[in-house]
Amino acid sequence: MKKTLVPLALVCSLTINAQTKMNNLKYPETKKGATTDNYFGTTVKDPYRWLEDDRSAETAAWVKAENKVTFDYLEKIPFRNQIKERMEKLWNYEKISAPFKEGNYTYYYKNNGLQNQSVLYRKDKSGKEEVFLDPNTFSTDATTSLDGISFSKDGSLVAYSISEAGSDWRTVIFLDAVTKKMVGEKLLDVKFSGLSWKGNEGIFYSSYEKPEGSQLSAKTDQHKLFFHKLGTAQKGDKVIFGENEKRRYVGGGVTEDDHYLIISAANSTSGNELYIKDLTKPDSKIVTIIDNFNNDVDILDNRGSKLYIATNLNAPNKRIVTVDAANPKPENWKDFIAETENVLSPSTGAGYIFANYMKDAVSFVKQFDYDGKLVREIKLPGVGSAGGFGGKKEKKTLYYSFTNYITPGTIYSFDPKSGKSEVYQSPKVDFKSSEYESNQVFYTSKDGTKIPMIITHKKGLKLDGKNPTILYAYGGFNISLTPAFSVANTVWMENGGVYAVANLRGGGEYGKKWHDAGTKLQKQNVFDDFIAAAEYLIAKKYTSPNFLAIRGGSNGGLLVGATMTQRPDLFKVALPAVGVMDMLRYHTFTAGAGWAYDYGTAEDSKEMFEYLYKYSPVQNVKKGVQYPATLVTTGDHDDRVVPAHSFKFAAELQDKQTGPNPVLIRIETNAGHGAGKPVSKTIEEAADIQAFTLYNMGYTKLK
Repeated sequence: MKKTLVPLALVCSLTINAQTKMNNLKYPETKKGATTDNYFGTTVKDPYRWLEDDRSAETAAWVKAENKVTFDYLEKIPFRNQIKERMEKLWNYEKISAPFKEGNYTYYYKNNGLQNQSVLYRKDKSGKEEVFLDPNTFSTDATTSLDGISFSKDGSLVAYSISEAGSDWRTVIFLDAVTKKMVGEKLLDVKFSGLSWKGNEGIFYSSYEKPEGSQLSAKTDQHKLFFHKLGTAQKGDKVIFGENEKRRYVGGGVTEDDHYLIISAANSTSGNELYIKDLTKPDSKIVTIIDNFNNDVDILDNRGSKLYIATNLNAPNKRIVTVDAANPKPENWKDFIAETENVLSPSTGAGYIFANYMKDAVSFVKQFDYDGKLVREIKLPGVGSAGGFGGKKEKKTLYYSFTNYITPGTIYSFDPKSGKSEVYQSPKVDFKSSEYESNQVFYTSKDGTKIPMIITHKKGLKLDGKNPTILYAYGGFNISLTPAFSVANTVWMENGGVYAVANLRGGGEYGKKWHDAGTKLQKQNVFDDFIAAAEYLIAKKYTSPNFLAIRGGSNGGLLVGATMTQRPDLFKVALPAVGVMDMLRYHTFTAGAGWAYDYGTAEDSKEMFEYLYKYSPVQNVKKGVQYPATLVTTGDHDDRVVPAHSFKFAAELQDKQTGPNPVLIRIETNAGHGAGKPVSKTIEEAADIQAFTLYNMGYTKLK
């Protein structure tokens, strides 16, 4: 008999007695230490500092004990498996990427549906298909993933990097692309790196010295750009940049014509220096283009010595300028595509420049030639997110993807000469878009700022305040949340759920000014924007506090943690994922110090410390407060936002929570910040999150 899910509103049973019994949890005992820190005369207790030691047996025992309580709870939710089974069924469709040509082969990624990792295939000129790299064979549990891949210009050699257990530390492997046989030795301990070939000679890559102490949590703050000559030992690799100039993030890439090496250097996630080196002259010096971190600047392309540069210098929404490489300083720049009222994200391909603009978080794209002439505005399939339009200069066909919250990601081929688009790959998902609607609204935040939000749900939704709702946001690091399809969200909406995404300040939806309005001493704007989004959904009767969940990851995990501690009355469920929760110490772990542009640090000044202390989630859990039912999620190998953030926050909540709402932490083993996570683990986590959310909103069964 076929199982179907009907709207939960039809079968919701508020039998609280069973839940109260289940929510009467006995948490593992988390010892309290006596550690304190002094910031500008203020003593701050840190009783769970010991949980920062990811190598200790004591921390491992705590993780095991917490996971036992969490999974014992989740396993008792009666409809948990039903959600998982439906998610697996929906997820089980073939996914194929846009193709790309390297040498005599055409490459593409394919997943047959539920494969843990997508497989890289190729076809030769006769059309014969073969597997080139199958990451599912890299480890027995599929937790080793293919991270990045780079072919030499003629396609005869390839370098690819792998991530083990989700770690940001990578191993780079070289192959003869024709025979698929390994060439030379592996590169070990590579982190935050591109892989850029110089002819067939070798690659430029970036990394840090391996830190003393824990590889997962110890501070890494001097990034270096190396050149590795194929066939030589890694220990002899030459440092190109970063030996004398201490920078936290350094990257290098070679232009398509092999003429220039472009070097970007930064100390935070916003703003970078820019350098150029002429590779046609063996003894050429590295030339400075930008010598400060005040703006974002990147070389988009070159034609001979003419450089095309994308920047927000004197253009918060970005512009493209041109300059000769012989005199590349900003005073010589000339506008090529001037700044507009919409944020620009450009790409190049087939001898054209594509200006991908974002208007109220949705895409429109204009095509220009290299003389700056507008060729056309590209007609997109609908209102949503378009990405791609990239490729080598000689390409005749380009590809782009299009998606929104009710349209599965579809790949289109694009003829840059005629402007014609055709469907290249349309996913066959068991989902009827026509039964759903996705609408953008604008609401007013605390200080009067208008904030966009897209609300998606089944058509015919009854606005009675009883719809289970997930409010999602990020609000930081110039990241824009644009519409995208998700199988997990589809399952949520199938069951009568509402999915709302708010485009908060701190993001990149309206350029640098929007980003800056949610940073440092203005970070509270982000939380106020999120709170106002919740109040809008409640006021318009989409939901009510008893049926509202908030969710976010990484910086969005901080968002959830800060918001739930400021307004615990407003939400029934909180779902912080891999969150930055200890704002007084985040900069002491891995590359965390690079986030100071957005956050500031507790060491900057008394004013900055007091501001962070006021909202930092770990330090703002109070005794005697009933917080929402909370499911914290993290990975034990997360070396981006170390799991200690989540550990300490969960420990504080479990110690101080008042009332029956559960506080659980789900710690994925052999998993990192999220990238490369196997499909099976992704589905299990998504099903657990939805089951926990619905159960704590009062639902006891599905049909």
